[in-house]
Amino acid sequence: MSRVILASKSTARAQLLAGAGVKFETVSSGVDEDAAKLELLAECATPREIAGVLAELKAVAVSAASPGALVIGADQTLDFGGRLFDKALTLQEAEQRLRLLCGRSHELHAAVVVAEDGAVIWRATETAALHMRPFTDAFLSGYLERNADDVLSSVGCYRLEGEGVQLFDRIDGDYFTILGLPMLGLLDLLREHGVLES
Repeated sequence: MSRVILASKSTARAQLLAGAGVKFETVSSGVDEDAAKLELLAECATPREIAGVLAELKAVAVSAASPGALVIGADQTLDFGGRLFDKALTLQEAEQRLRLLCGRSHELHAAVVVAEDGAVIWRATETAALHMRPFTDAFLSGYLERNADDVLSSVGCYRLEGEGVQLFDRIDGDYFTILGLPMLGLLDLLREHGVLES
């Protein structure tokens, strides 16, 4: 049976894999994501394309140093009308972001790439559309106060599996995509490679 490595230190992605019964180890990819994003933006790449390229860079980097292992690289981008957002650095920036998204729709693109011996063997990119409901200043203030850590650890300033779900009135897309790791196709691939029972 192949070793499985998650080329990410993302707690949410690790929890999804563990919850599905996948035995794996985690290794940081060492990829300079900020530099890669700047280069891709200079080439006019879309947020969806950027997610796919970053996932591939992570998977291939770890795979090249891990012979025989199936290495999972993943990335997620927030797309607001074609504009790419990164994680907010401060609560003030998070407040501005949520005010901007309030009453509007945005997309989350989640890409997953599996590499073996330095070469990509499988990839998928899924998109979910989320519509943020109108909310009051009082709600926003309380939400930020109660969820400061989650707000700064997520590109959209919310965790859908927590109180962040209260920000929305409509969601179109796969739950796993929203959490940053499209799972169903990935689990199929792991079954094909004998990692999981079929």
